[in-house]
Amino acid sequence: MCGIVAVIGSREAAPLLLEGLRQLEYRGYDSAGIATVNGERQLSCLRAEGKLVNLTQRFEAQGAVGQCGIGHTRWATHGKPEERNAHPHLDGPGRVAVVQNGIIENYRTLREELQAEGVVFCSETDTEVIPHLLSRELGRLVAAGGKPSGALLLEAVQAVLPRLHGAYALAVVWAELPGALVVARKAAPLLIGLGEGEFLCASDTPALAGFTRTILRWKTAKWHCSPPGDRALRRSW
Repeated sequence: MCGIVAVIGSREAAPLLLEGLRQLEYRGYDSAGIATVNGERQLSCLRAEGKLVNLTQRFEAQGAVGQCGIGHTRWATHGKPEERNAHPHLDGPGRVAVVQNGIIENYRTLREELQAEGVVFCSETDTEVIPHLLSRELGRLVAAGGKPSGALLLEAVQAVLPRLHGAYALAVVWAELPGALVVARKAAPLLIGLGEGEFLCASDTPALAGFTRTILRWKTAKWHCSPPGDRALRRSW
């Protein structure tokens, strides 16, 4: 069963993500990965096949800087248990990263639509359609005069969600916006944790328990959060 961890706050995200993923190992998995965004608008994505120790070693060797990030443990459903099928998945330019737990039932239709527009896919997964759809929507919004902001990223996610059929939980980061994280769920578990100067989310309580005692079980489809002090914090209940 796949697991999601995401965090945004004042501490380096990668160690928190890795620890959160360790707490989700009981769910079973065949690969793992993390993505972080730093203040220089650089997105780092590390993925590894097999046990979490392989991803940890990759992080120790290559690093992944940033106070905003997402992580994932994957149990193969669409595609073999290979590194290219591990999450996070990226858009073509490598600016949008997504992790997802669940199933996108209409991914083949969406994949064919995107391929007809020239999009090249790197994996066999259903999840990879999401960053490509988000990238297209963000491009449309920016071309229409929108400026990178938490509100813009949230608007893009809101536009894409109705096109995704199935049950899912997902988390999104965008390199253009180091101070924002968007998560969404539909008929799949995702919990919100409020820590000291940070927001976290995860597929199950153990991944949050070491960081906060304030855990919200929410029923909404969308959550956008930015670090404390940013007035772009939004939630829909």
